[in-house]
Amino acid sequence: MKLCRFGAPGAEQPGVVDATGRIRDLSGVVADIDAGVLSGEGLARLLALDVEALPFAPEGARYGVPVAGTRKFIAIGLNYADHAAESNLPIPSEPVVFNKWVNCLQGANDPVAIPRGSTKTDWEVELGVVIGARAYNVSESDALAHVAGYCVVNDVSERAWQQERGPTWDKGKGFPTFGPVGPWLVTTDEIRDPQALGLWLEVNGKRVQNGNTATMVFPVAEIVAYCSQFMELEPGDIITTGTPPGVGLGQKPAPWYLKVGDSIRLGIDGLGEQRQECVATRG
Repeated sequence: MKLCRFGAPGAEQPGVVDATGRIRDLSGVVADIDAGVLSGEGLARLLALDVEALPFAPEGARYGVPVAGTRKFIAIGLNYADHAAESNLPIPSEPVVFNKWVNCLQGANDPVAIPRGSTKTDWEVELGVVIGARAYNVSESDALAHVAGYCVVNDVSERAWQQERGPTWDKGKGFPTFGPVGPWLVTTDEIRDPQALGLWLEVNGKRVQNGNTATMVFPVAEIVAYCSQFMELEPGDIITTGTPPGVGLGQKPAPWYLKVGDSIRLGIDGLGEQRQECVATRG
């Protein structure tokens, strides 16, 4: 099932995408796509619905972040060996964990604002994992039972703040608009193997990233189990799992980065596509 939230920012309503790609309005069934819906019981109720009987959402409605109430937006770095190589960094022996601030979350097709003074705003297509059941000290074998579904994430990053402004990456990862997610949350019944998904990204129509989750250093189950050692994962939390090679930092013969006016298009097999325009920061 492809769950979404549609409408103007701050006024999104819950929806489901039907077999033809149209959004159906779920607001008569649930108040939002939140922790209650993401539980096993909540998802089972939605999976039993006759989607074709639901009313259509307005044509062309904006996609918002597909899950409400996210409290943690966790990211994994250097999770593809070839991306680590293009970053001139060693393959990690344990997952590299950092934070993206929750208020950088935005809809899949909302504009990306280049921070004032930025010279190295970069792109990263990533598989996002949405937690559906509380997970604390869970085993790798049990980890995927705590996942509600998957989504596309663009882990937009400012490399100067990430790499040149001290030892923590968080400074370059959480600017406003740096967390496009969606367009949908695709439930696990449709994505049986998260380690067999192609992912890609284009800048101004040029394909720059083309990878597959099969080449992750740490697979989804290991990432969820690992993170659950250090925090309690809660329904609605999002973990974005790293990017394949082809980011601006790794371009040859020299790095190049996003600027105002650039367009980004990205997608993952079965999870939909995103499109963003790069704009100047306001205020």
